[in-house]
Amino acid sequence: MDFKLILTILFILVSVALTIVILCQEGKDAGFGSAFTGQVDSYWEKNKGRSKQGALIRATRFLGTAFLIIAILLQVSF
Repeated sequence: MDFKLILTILFILVSVALTIVILCQEGKDAGFGSAFTGQVDSYWEKNKGRSKQGALIRATRFLGTAFLIIAILLQVSF
């Protein structure tokens, strides 16, 4: 198979996965009420990296990086 074809298919898969992961995330306004109650060091704030939301954020970062790298590679002439 052609390398550019493989990258194009991978690019489409990463694009779809990135869209799904972004749509699964909560909005920033979901936790906005706690900003005014003084609960900045709450249990949620200390452990949100281990939660489902933390996993979605890590997946977004990974897929976003993969998206950019593949987009750059597709623009380079082979």
